[in-house]
Amino acid sequence: MKQITKRVPRRTPLLALGLALAAVVAGGLGGCVNQQAYDDLVHENRALKSRNVELQARISDLESMESGLRRQVESAPDAMASLEEAHNLTLQQLNEARQTIAELENRLDNMEFAQIDPVTDDALRRLAGQYPDLIRYDPDRGMLRFSSDLTFDSGSDVVKKNAVESLKALAKILKSPEASGYDVRIVGHTDSQPLSAKTRKRYPSNMHLSTYRAISVRNELVKLGVPPARMMAAGWGEFRPAVPNTKSGNTPANRRVEIYLVPASGGSAPASAGQNAVIDRDSLGESAYEPTK
Repeated sequence: MKQITKRVPRRTPLLALGLALAAVVAGGLGGCVNQQAYDDLVHENRALKSRNVELQARISDLESMESGLRRQVESAPDAMASLEEAHNLTLQQLNEARQTIAELENRLDNMEFAQIDPVTDDALRRLAGQYPDLIRYDPDRGMLRFSSDLTFDSGSDVVKKNAVESLKALAKILKSPEASGYDVRIVGHTDSQPLSAKTRKRYPSNMHLSTYRAISVRNELVKLGVPPARMMAAGWGEFRPAVPNTKSGNTPANRRVEIYLVPASGGSAPASAGQNAVIDRDSLGESAYEPTK
């Protein structure tokens, strides 16, 4: 960049002042110097010197600014190259992310879920519609979700009467010819709220409580005539939340029992096997409602 600097005539005011002073002095040779004129010239001289200093400082600032701008212009190609490199890297990562998403979508499109047959699917939908507060049905997963707060009292694994009525309707579906080809997986879940001291005397952890509840549902279905060899029970405790647990852990949506219908595995077990999965009430004590769990 070609530097164009307008030179400020720095010495002209001082030269004029000098000539004026010389004229005054010369005039003084011929007579008395006018004191007022002399004082005015001195004052003007000082003002001009001060202005000269200011202009010098301003010129220095402008020269520094010009030098900085010149350096920025000179370094611009390197900065542009760095920005271009970062831009290309971002584009590459974006394309990779898009490709990954496309692959996942393709896998999802080609994934085959174990679809429930139309007759059983319709029966399960009707069951959920009959008990909308208690049961949610997920047809893609062949899963019924029972709310634990409506299925059990707090801190208990005893199935409530209203839930037993819904299990009777479910047992009728499971015993139908259309549903005979499915195994039944019953899985209990809790939230992350700590158990009360009283509840811990019967269930050492949320894992135990969730498992006992799943077993209780299984036992009710066995009583209602569903072959025990078709059913298994398990518990996840607080480790598979449906929604993020709150800070206190008290999250009703995570307290649930899920019942899955899956294609039969082909294995078999003695018909009496499920009859042995009975909870010893005497050793556990009476179940009671506990507001803390």
